[in-house]
Amino acid sequence: MQLSERQQQTIAASLTIMAGLVIVAVLFVFFVGLALFIRTFSDVLLPPAVAAVAALIVQPYYDWLHSARRIPMPVAIVLVFLSMLIPVGIFLGFFGMLIVEQIQELVGQIPVWWNQLVTSFEKHWPDVRDFLDKNPLGQKIVHAMRGQGPLFATGLEFFASTSMAAGSSVAGWVAALFSWVVTPVYFAFFLISRWKTVNGLENYLPFLKEETRNDVFFLAREFVHILVAFFRGQIVIAILQGLLLAIGFSIAGLEYGLLLGFLLGFLNVIPYLGSILGIAITLPLAYFQEGGGPVTLTFVIVVFLIVQMIEGYYLTPKIMGGRTGLHPIMIIFAIFFWGTALGGIMGMILAIPLTAFLVVFWRLAKEKYIAELV
Repeated sequence: MQLSERQQQTIAASLTIMAGLVIVAVLFVFFVGLALFIRTFSDVLLPPAVAAVAALIVQPYYDWLHSARRIPMPVAIVLVFLSMLIPVGIFLGFFGMLIVEQIQELVGQIPVWWNQLVTSFEKHWPDVRDFLDKNPLGQKIVHAMRGQGPLFATGLEFFASTSMAAGSSVAGWVAALFSWVVTPVYFAFFLISRWKTVNGLENYLPFLKEETRNDVFFLAREFVHILVAFFRGQIVIAILQGLLLAIGFSIAGLEYGLLLGFLLGFLNVIPYLGSILGIAITLPLAYFQEGGGPVTLTFVIVVFLIVQMIEGYYLTPKIMGGRTGLHPIMIIFAIFFWGTALGGIMGMILAIPLTAFLVVFWRLAKEKYIAELV
């Protein structure tokens, strides 16, 4: 049967679309399997991943010691460790005892806050009952909540099952804690190995044509560049944010302000995580702490606003320089998406580099391959 030129073009287009769909399906299955693998073995994979990122960050310093200064490899590794530990030791020397005291006070205050919460509930419960019984709005609330018993029961059942699962995973957490002990070994290995360079990567892909190998090489190089640039910049930003928050909270009169400031700053290694948790923790504390109230609460809010403005308008532009090229809304979405897809903290840490890499991949595909198909 002889096909017309138009029919041949239609069949060719259909086969191309089918091939594209097959490729997309295969990639989807691959990424789902990879995400499942990472979620299952995240406790094992997280220490070497952290060590690899740390090695990438300090690699120029190690190369300077070992290559430029011709310091023997073992001595250079020791100097790198000391260079990382000495600032931590100096920091703990200045703030360590004060932070330990605040941790002890914070732990001791938890039962007191719980008793205050129970007392406040018992004190105001009659007023709440009177509101629900006599006020029209309260009656509407009661009416709306009637019939929601199964929903609340389901929620309580989910909470109970989650709590039991969390309790049963304590042993897993202990085992994961021991896996962090070998992190320095991972770090030293990654530091001295040649895995970090993508030069010569195309030699390992002889089954691809030269143009495709060059594209793979370009994407690998971009991913490493984005990864290193993001974590180097974000660590510096997190340290400065923690310092600013600690100083601001202390001036505002927030209890445990020094501890909370540094802790929330450290959590901002994952963008916005420290700020989100900080608002949920510090605002109630500022209002309900002894001697607190609206004034302390206002001061804490002002501290948050000032630090966020400094971070958003000065620190991030100066240090990061827009290297990831992502909008803040996209960053927030990426953190939640990858945190869910990869099962927690590892996905949240890698959210920005992975998203930035996908943006680079999409731009390359759109300009080079999609344009050719269209």
